[in-house]
Amino acid sequence: MPDLTNQHDPTDSEFEAQHTEMLRTVSTSRIMIPILIGVAVVGFLFWRQFDPEALGRVSWNARSIFWVGMAIVLLVFRHLSYAFRLYTIADGELRYLKCVELIFIWEFSSAVTPTSVGGSAVALFAMAQENLSAARTAAIVIYTVVLDTFFFVLTLPVLFLFFGFGMIQPGAQQLSDLRVWGDYFLITYTVMLVYGSVFYYGLFRDPRRIKQFLMWMTRLPLLRRYAKGAEKTGNEFIAASKEISQQGRSYHLRAIAGTVGAWSCKFMLMGCLVIAFTQVNPLQLSDQLLVYARFEAMFIIVLLAPTPGGAGFAELAFGQFLSDFIPRSVSLIIAVVWRLLAYYSYLLAGAVILPNWIRGVVNRRRITKAAAHTE
Repeated sequence: MPDLTNQHDPTDSEFEAQHTEMLRTVSTSRIMIPILIGVAVVGFLFWRQFDPEALGRVSWNARSIFWVGMAIVLLVFRHLSYAFRLYTIADGELRYLKCVELIFIWEFSSAVTPTSVGGSAVALFAMAQENLSAARTAAIVIYTVVLDTFFFVLTLPVLFLFFGFGMIQPGAQQLSDLRVWGDYFLITYTVMLVYGSVFYYGLFRDPRRIKQFLMWMTRLPLLRRYAKGAEKTGNEFIAASKEISQQGRSYHLRAIAGTVGAWSCKFMLMGCLVIAFTQVNPLQLSDQLLVYARFEAMFIIVLLAPTPGGAGFAELAFGQFLSDFIPRSVSLIIAVVWRLLAYYSYLLAGAVILPNWIRGVVNRRRITKAAAHTE
């Protein structure tokens, strides 16, 4: 995690280095890599699972267009919910439209970095250029992790009570039936539960104890080189905790509402696409709820993917999680439409928005320096 407690106006050389690093994220190669991986995996799956009869049953009509349109509406609401959450946590330090722009940058940076790594570095640099206070930036970073993690940690067990092992892997009736996807699910959920609990404790309970623990860990010979970073991270927890502790109940309720709205829209979007392309045997409400549960489980499994934005892994998992509902060939079409809407659209938007945003930051910096010289 970057040092958020000692923010300062970067020197020209520091700013130029950060500026160059951000421009690298919009290079053609960084954008083309996930596209090529996704196309290669989909092409391979079509080659292995092509079914002309099943594909012949897929047709575009008013019903399918309506549900694809609903998916687009949910995509927009998802983005606006994320922006609302950022606006809430920023607590007046950012305009809402600026939050909408920053979410585009955040999503783009996530799309061009491995899912297991995350793309917060670019987003953090972006927020730093918007003159957020150090404590507020720390609060945004840590509180966002807590909110996102506990959405899954709390909702997945509830969904499991209703649908059992079948929501993790089609056909699974007991723990022994779980194969690769089930193992990945259990590993990822356990990791999320552990680090989510640590972040929650550090933010809401005792941040100084977290700092002491981190410093103690870096006394080990293999971890001594991380001592400076551990101290910075501990200071960030203390700053964020102090900032969050000053907020009232409505602040947290709005942040939670933005989180629930964003993630719910994400998984309902995928359900709309399933309805759009299941012409012969439309899914009932109970089936839709199961599809929602499977997509939520699938998402945390894809978090382990080493590819940018989970490219390839998401398309592969999508068909397998729907294998008992619709033919694989049809599920591949749905997966392609889903990724075009929810993933590749952010690649395109980010490639346009990020360079324009950088130019705006550079111009503001020049104007500020020119004004300072004239005084």
